[in-house]
Amino acid sequence: MVVALEFYSGIGGLHRAFSRSSVNGNVKTAYDWDQNATKVYKANHPETNIQQVDIGSLTADSFTFAADVWLLSPACQPYTVLNTNSKGARDPRAQSFLSLLDLLPTLVEQGTNPTRLLVENVAGFEVDPPNSLSMFTYYSAYGILPKTSTTREFLVSTLRSLSYEVTEFLLTPLQFGIPNSRLRYYCLAKLTITTTPPPQDTDTILRSIPGHGEDWIDPRFLQDDDNEFPVPQNIGVQPIRNYLDSEHSSFVAPEGHPPPTFHPHAVPDKVLLKWGRLFDIVLPSGCRTCCFTRGYTQLVERAGSILQTNETLDTTTSFEQFLSQSQIPDSDPQSLLKQYIHPLGLRYFTPTELLRLFAFSPAPQSSSSNEKEFVWPPDISTKTKYRLIGNSVNVEVVTALINYLFRDYEEEK
Repeated sequence: MVVALEFYSGIGGLHRAFSRSSVNGNVKTAYDWDQNATKVYKANHPETNIQQVDIGSLTADSFTFAADVWLLSPACQPYTVLNTNSKGARDPRAQSFLSLLDLLPTLVEQGTNPTRLLVENVAGFEVDPPNSLSMFTYYSAYGILPKTSTTREFLVSTLRSLSYEVTEFLLTPLQFGIPNSRLRYYCLAKLTITTTPPPQDTDTILRSIPGHGEDWIDPRFLQDDDNEFPVPQNIGVQPIRNYLDSEHSSFVAPEGHPPPTFHPHAVPDKVLLKWGRLFDIVLPSGCRTCCFTRGYTQLVERAGSILQTNETLDTTTSFEQFLSQSQIPDSDPQSLLKQYIHPLGLRYFTPTELLRLFAFSPAPQSSSSNEKEFVWPPDISTKTKYRLIGNSVNVEVVTALINYLFRDYEEEK
């Protein structure tokens, strides 16, 4: 039986991936500081010892046995491109992870170090810090590493100095057929039985799991003459409608009848009037959504896509007509909004739909699963649900990585 420890456990995405994987094991203890996150975790995994604790306060004495695997998803805010002032390893929020890595040599000495590790973080973790968006987007497209992150460098060098074999990845759920472009950095490490540290090849970051599809290159960053970087075709990404609540999957307005404008998660008029054109707007028939963050519904740009439920209207045309008519003196913005924008049926994705896109829950069209349904404690607000989901991992991607990390486990036993 494989025993796992989970750090920065959030609402249990790493746990869910571990349970869904081919590995026979359990998560013995989970650690997180967030009170709401631990409450949700406990509701979904009551059998696990969940400790609400500052991970930076853990010491070598906190670990009394050698777990088979550590699963970690440390804070991404120090590394995200959304934070133009990101400080990387100099950010106070990075310190608990660095402190945990600093314990590893002592844990090796006392025989309580893990055999394997899986680390997840935002794409940008591997550059120091990602304060140049043009540099970052080029890197995201081509996988060319412009500068080493001090955190990543410390992570990889520490692991390799302790005889861990390290493999790094940049992966997106799009590679797994999920219509969400959540590019993430992953590091897998496995302890090797050798006295010689593995070679220090720190510049190779894989863009696919070996034996699991092709490398993914974002076609938005490719030019016509970029033949050196072929774009994978027919990767089988499912349409967004497959992940929507069935009663709100899409709307086709009958001729002469505009769609209903009210939805519990409709974008407020005051937001549409001021910021409507800045949203990333997607259709149910589309096969891509932007990365959803903890600020979804609170921020407009780079926080996640919104859904246009009426596919019979052209988004650009509707907004152009609205803006054109708004220039007329004495025009009524609210009336114009009702005439041109309301018929689009713009709304936020619901928390349930985001859980499907993050692979916590199966899509309605998928085959039935024996997996326990994800639940929310009754006192968790909708705003908090969005925040907690935005901080989480994609379960499908992590499941595939765990299977890869343990691919030779039975032979090693």
